[in-house]
Amino acid sequence: MTGRRGRQAASDGGTANQGGAARLRAMVPADLVDVIALEHELFPDDPWTPEMFADEVAQPPESRLYLLAEADAGDGGIADSDIVSGRGTANGLVMAGYAGLMFIPGGTQADVLTIAVRPAYWGQGIGSALLGALLAAARSRDCTEVFLEVRADNPRAHGLYQRRGFEDLGVRRGYYQPSGVDAIVMRKDLLR
Repeated sequence: MTGRRGRQAASDGGTANQGGAARLRAMVPADLVDVIALEHELFPDDPWTPEMFADEVAQPPESRLYLLAEADAGDGGIADSDIVSGRGTANGLVMAGYAGLMFIPGGTQADVLTIAVRPAYWGQGIGSALLGALLAAARSRDCTEVFLEVRADNPRAHGLYQRRGFEDLGVRRGYYQPSGVDAIVMRKDLLR
């Protein structure tokens, strides 16, 4: 497992995006303004710092994968004022979520570091799509198992991971700081 805080705000029920599929693409440094704003919205007690995100996105693709989900602006009722980068919704797309995965160099394990979905897009399959893309990337790199931690007070995300074949391994007491919320450690066997 990693020393990073893997935590999830993936909050969809595994359903299809009613407004059309989200488009997934590699996260780039220019995305970080909006990513960090959403990070603070979803994880106000323990957000990653801008420096942490910048360091993660700068890691080589052999060890990290960060994805951004974009959706049609009209699907989630996102106002231009909610897009802090100033790019607005002029191109018809907004950031609906993001996710990150760490590959263990030379190994067969991967760790989901983060999945987050903008609340306006919950229930549209975006968290499930991001997770599916991370799992596909792990398989393509010959990983045999994927680990993650999920907040014990997030049953919706926990349910998503269970539906996608993750099993509970144990609990890390007080893992999320400063809130002291426990983390449920989960594992998915990619060979099954």
